[in-house]
Amino acid sequence: MIEIDGKIVSTELLRECFACDLTQCKGICCVEGNAGAPLEIEEVDILEEEYPRYKPYMTQEGIEAVEAQGFMVVDVDGDYTTPLVNDAECAYACREDGVTMCAIEKAWRDGKTPFRKPVSCHLYPIRLINFSNGTVGLNYHRWSVCEPARRLGRKIGMPVYKALKEPIIRRFGEEFYTALEAAEQLLSEPSLQSNKL
Repeated sequence: MIEIDGKIVSTELLRECFACDLTQCKGICCVEGNAGAPLEIEEVDILEEEYPRYKPYMTQEGIEAVEAQGFMVVDVDGDYTTPLVNDAECAYACREDGVTMCAIEKAWRDGKTPFRKPVSCHLYPIRLINFSNGTVGLNYHRWSVCEPARRLGRKIGMPVYKALKEPIIRRFGEEFYTALEAAEQLLSEPSLQSNKL
């Protein structure tokens, strides 16, 4: 772990490789898991406000799940997450050509909503941890369903953080991303003695 701009960052984000390969995984991350995607508090209101714009892209089962459970649910840890359909796929999922994807993002791509999708989904496989002192940690979440992404990432030499440049900048800003680039370079130097940037 290293500290960058007051955030605790796993060095795996700089050293491990990752590149989503939807042709192989078919978007299974939107289907499997033991809970919905984490939501930031302000995203709950946005999900409700934008619902009429992305609802047409959702499955009927997803619509029924949202209308029965609400735009978010509270998981066993007390965190806000997206609702699920039958304890499986995210209520906000849709399918296209055999691939499961985000209905919200599909609406965004079509220019129907300014909200792309929950930032936790956009950042995956980075998972954020909020510490009691207000510090944010960025961890690399290793999940078996993402093995195709790890293989492709290694093949093309794509570090996790570079694969996620856009969502990292969305959540933390350009300066933080630039600091990650500098950290990767420093970590590649054998003379690196300090773990704090």
